[in-house]
Amino acid sequence: MSGGAAGAGCYNSESLTRATDARAGRRQRLLEALAELRCDAAVVSHLPNVRYLTGFTGSNGILFLSAERTVLFTDPRYELQAGEECDCRVRIVRGPTWDGVWRHAAGRRWRIALEAEHMSHAVWTETARRLGRNAPLKPLGGAVERLRKVKSPEEIGAIRASAKLCAAAFLQASRRFRAGMTENDAAAEIEYRMRKLGAEGAAFETIVAAGERAALPHARPGAARLEAGKPVLVDMGANLAGYMSDMTRVAHFGPPSREFARLYDAVLEAQQAALQVARAGVSASRVDKAARMALKARGLDRYFTHSTGHGVGLEIHEGPRLGAKSEDALEAGMVVTVEPGIYLSGKAGVRIEDTVLVTRTGAEILTSVSKGLLVLES
Repeated sequence: MSGGAAGAGCYNSESLTRATDARAGRRQRLLEALAELRCDAAVVSHLPNVRYLTGFTGSNGILFLSAERTVLFTDPRYELQAGEECDCRVRIVRGPTWDGVWRHAAGRRWRIALEAEHMSHAVWTETARRLGRNAPLKPLGGAVERLRKVKSPEEIGAIRASAKLCAAAFLQASRRFRAGMTENDAAAEIEYRMRKLGAEGAAFETIVAAGERAALPHARPGAARLEAGKPVLVDMGANLAGYMSDMTRVAHFGPPSREFARLYDAVLEAQQAALQVARAGVSASRVDKAARMALKARGLDRYFTHSTGHGVGLEIHEGPRLGAKSEDALEAGMVVTVEPGIYLSGKAGVRIEDTVLVTRTGAEILTSVSKGLLVLES
């Protein structure tokens, strides 16, 4: 799911200029972070971060950034694509891409920051060996990910479009759900609809969990069949021009039991409680606490087994994290999920999730599908 030329082709000249200016601003902010680390250069190898800083959408690229110059190293497959997408120097490496980086940096007395969390120990060790004592290495420490937490207006527009597409695909696909079809069939229908609407693909493997399998928070769709008189949980997201969306809805074949309706209402109440406190300046842990306290009031908090949400952007899971131990504070321009759930092993599971934009005054829901329990014909 490269999304290279297709993603770039949707821009006009004005938006391309804005994108170029935005990437230049991001690189400048990274240089400022390097100064705080007392480093002269950074090597960025995590592909979403490379894309964020350069616009490059290929599957192999390493960025070398210093005040002197910015160079993207990639292989011959991407010579044309990198030239079209990137607003920095591009060097084509015939052989291992890291060899080009090492040759570029060799002999320079630079203190270099590397993305230690995104590379193997072997690559770190070989980098130290190849560059020698004149180039001491230091972890970059998630500096690019911190920049990515707050989205630009253009990024927000891309995520908004992704969320709109995700919602439309769910509405189209759910009309075709029938008792007796497999989870795999339903997941395929969802992903087909997303692609038909223009997505590069799914943001992650679509979750369709029928009946008691919805008690598995990350159930993988399989041969289990959707059944009359039982619920089905759908967790889906679209990748549109590289930006992700994330949404979970629950449907039920025929009227739900009183007990299931009670569980559903409890989760919906928990999500609404979390959304009510989510705004710029509020700690992420407070949003998580609001959801848990709502479930605790119903005696159901022990069945909520994951964090309340996470950031969404070029990756489906990025900062900030909305969890009990999170040290993040929400800022205007962050895009996060709010997704409390209840999981009763062997019985049922309910999760309601939206992608939301954090603003100064609240949280704007971007995945606009109704959160009332969707009752399907048996």
